[in-house]
Amino acid sequence: MATLSHVNQETSLVATLPSTPRGARAARALTVAQLAERKLPFEDAAQVVAELAANAVTHGRVRGRDFRLALHLAQGPTLRIEVSDTRREFEPPADCGAPDAEAESGRGLVLVSALSVRWGTDLGPAPLKTVWAEIDVASPIPPDRGFHDPVDQYPVSHDA
Repeated sequence: MATLSHVNQETSLVATLPSTPRGARAARALTVAQLAERKLPFEDAAQVVAELAANAVTHGRVRGRDFRLALHLAQGPTLRIEVSDTRREFEPPADCGAPDAEAESGRGLVLVSALSVRWGTDLGPAPLKTVWAEIDVASPIPPDRGFHDPVDQYPVSHDA
């Protein structure tokens, strides 16, 4: 399992995960575990990772290729979340306005925008695309609050 490492006053985690719903769920769970271990709030980060990972496995999936999750915790502390896939042609729109009220999808980046200080996309060497978001995690979790992630109480179907 990947763990956060400490280098030059910055803490980092990099994990390569399968481009499946199970991989997206693992990215979220890994984020929650790492932040809860450091007694940092994880709710917003978990939601952002869930949205970005879901987009990577839905829109960025290429058969036989995984996606990458990177977490960078810098002084402040600011958490930078990066999710990379290999479908550069499916770059998220710069304007993530609210979808039509009747739409069944299209709200993920609206949530990312609302929960993060800033977010964007970096294009690496073709075909790499990284969608990133930065979140302020300065407030520690209150000691009277549990560290249980509510997503764990719901069963997840296994990928075929």
